[in-house]
Amino acid sequence: MWGVSYWVFPVISALCWIGMLMGMLIHWCVDGKPHYSSMEPTQNIAYISDVGAGSLKPLFITGSCVTTVFLDLSFISERWLRHNGRLVANTSVFQKVLSLVSLFFAGVGTVGLICLSIFDTLRYPTLHDLFLLLFIVGYVISAVFLCWEYQRLGIHFRQHAVLRNSFWIKLAFIFIELALAIAFAVCNFKYNYNAAAVLEWAVSFVFTFYVLSFVYDLIPAVKTKGAPFNRSTEMEQEANDPEARAHDREGRFTADSERTLAANDIRTTSGTKAPVGRNF
Repeated sequence: MWGVSYWVFPVISALCWIGMLMGMLIHWCVDGKPHYSSMEPTQNIAYISDVGAGSLKPLFITGSCVTTVFLDLSFISERWLRHNGRLVANTSVFQKVLSLVSLFFAGVGTVGLICLSIFDTLRYPTLHDLFLLLFIVGYVISAVFLCWEYQRLGIHFRQHAVLRNSFWIKLAFIFIELALAIAFAVCNFKYNYNAAAVLEWAVSFVFTFYVLSFVYDLIPAVKTKGAPFNRSTEMEQEANDPEARAHDREGRFTADSERTLAANDIRTTSGTKAPVGRNF
């Protein structure tokens, strides 16, 4: 089976994040959906920040810290495993730069999330909004550069479905989060606070799936435990990928066709082979 490996980092991160969100949402509902002092007069649905600014602030801070720490460990593990050959290795310095830039912006998102949980919307509304922006922008930009890296890797390693699938998963996250974040900002500016609150919860829940996508990225390292990524591992993964097999058959067919054409271009004359003249 999978065994305990680096993939547990994003699992812990996702479970902590979704547990925190569900705990805060259930608390607000069970408590009779109170109108917190940080809420606007016309607002009936609480933001995550409103719930986290009250008695559940310790949960908000702890959940945010644990989530981001283990998510960052997932980023670092991915970079380390790729560097050591436990995952498909980068083929250029440019790919490594993309990975490091992605890691940097993940750190920016980490700072944003931890700080927005500390500087709550009740006591520090301006700082809270600033760190909220930092959190969203940081992780979205990080995902962009990670997608870019996977796209470049996929060009060289078409046989690895993990790279291709992870690219599309993270790209979907980027578009969904951007759409939700823009809608959230528009609703806020138009003072439609209830819709904005729903969108904020949606943005946060979608983030869970992005965190879980790293489980998919890190699972292949289980097969290379104790040994670097080698050709046998590559052939095994290729054998399990129908698209890669089709691509390989196409390549072999092309090579065989070229050899056949080359063979037809020669003829035997007096026991020796001479090239046939071509008409242009």
